[in-house]
Amino acid sequence: MSIINGNQFIERIDQLGTKVWYHGQEIKGKLSEHSAFKGLMRSQAKLYDLQADPTKQALMTWTSETSGNPVGTSYLPPRTTEDLEKRRLAIQEWAKESLGMLGRSPDYMNTTIMALGTSADILSEESPRHSENMQNYYEFVRENDLSLTHTFILPQVNRSQFYIEDPQEMIAAQIIGETDEGVIVHGARLLATQGATTDELLVFPSGARLPHMKTAEPMAYAFAIPNNTPGLKFYCRDSFVGGESHFDHPLSSRFEEMDTIVVFDHVLVPWERVFLHGNINVNNRLYHDSGFFSQTTHLIASKNVVKIESFLGIMKAIIETINIGEYQHVHEKISEVIVGLEAMKGFIHSSEKSAKVNQWGVLTPDPNPLQAAVFYYSKFYPRMAEIIQLLGASGLVSTPTEADFNSSGGDDLRHYLKTSTVNGEEKVRLFRLAWDASISSFGGRQQLYERFFFGDPVRLASILYKQYQTDAFEERIRSFINDND
Repeated sequence: MSIINGNQFIERIDQLGTKVWYHGQEIKGKLSEHSAFKGLMRSQAKLYDLQADPTKQALMTWTSETSGNPVGTSYLPPRTTEDLEKRRLAIQEWAKESLGMLGRSPDYMNTTIMALGTSADILSEESPRHSENMQNYYEFVRENDLSLTHTFILPQVNRSQFYIEDPQEMIAAQIIGETDEGVIVHGARLLATQGATTDELLVFPSGARLPHMKTAEPMAYAFAIPNNTPGLKFYCRDSFVGGESHFDHPLSSRFEEMDTIVVFDHVLVPWERVFLHGNINVNNRLYHDSGFFSQTTHLIASKNVVKIESFLGIMKAIIETINIGEYQHVHEKISEVIVGLEAMKGFIHSSEKSAKVNQWGVLTPDPNPLQAAVFYYSKFYPRMAEIIQLLGASGLVSTPTEADFNSSGGDDLRHYLKTSTVNGEEKVRLFRLAWDASISSFGGRQQLYERFFFGDPVRLASILYKQYQTDAFEERIRSFINDND
């Protein structure tokens, strides 16, 4: 089967019958026709159509080593620098379709599965069967071009460092039993973005565990199941889709990615879908040793380059439209964004140039510049939104709707909101895009998402501080201050 097109994606999700709850009710009927999901699903479908475009297939696909069929480039294990470059360019080709606004486009989880599948030997420490399960799942997802969501965050019951959940009041999902068919999982997990509109759910370990804590073993697990598995439910937050009009809501009408709470109600996970089951040592090694962080961060940083370019394009369009390009404070703000863009590109190229082949033969980008990219971008993204606000000012709220321009007052609005370069309707179309990117509910969610994409920025800074090797620099200073010549 291999690569699918957009219609196949939509039909497959509609036919799943996933248990999705929205505004207090279980959704019945096709998700692709529901106001909270149809814009996103159509946008995702366009990505699959782009991948299937014969003129793009050289970039967007590669030939499967097992089936001989074309499969998505995001599944490609990079063996050479050319492979890494191809992955980056394919990632950015998809990102351009959404101006970089889709944080969970299918290539993110495809990359995750590639990293885990190629390093599946890590799992054999617990059981050779688990390693085989992971390898088989990577091939299954790749050859069927499945879309995945994932969850690895525990509910925010108590964020203190030494909190241990009361076993009589189970909240965080854990393994509560075993049968001949598989393991039984009960409880909840956060935060499955696109949980309602994907084929399957990949459940990650929630992070490092203390080896001596037996209470941690039921929480050390990894598995994957179809989204329509009995007992699995997805509870949605409120939708940030402002409306169907692309004029009024240019981003949210297309790219609103629904976040969901995942509830496991005594869910049976078949043994062939279990990758980790109680081994805390494997749990603690999995992310680091697999190359997961480097491969997924390389993807995200590549996507973020496109997102910065899009913000820069919005800013320059505002400047030209209302003719504020003569002011030096404007030059300073735009230069700040240009520096951010070039910094992100530099992080990526540095990670590629210093990439090393891991023990499974996969070329793994250098994590140091990627760690720096994650930390930098979490601070830089809110600043870009702020710059749009400073440039657009009151113009960001002087934005009548498409219906207003189609009414009897449309000519008034086109005249009184015009600029020296465009009429009022054209100006408002641009400013509504700027508004949706920077201050709408969609834009606010984007800021929160980018701040915490890989976790708390303070914790990320601590990881960078502890892992970055500075011994040579320190020795240079010691040698210098002890040199008496």
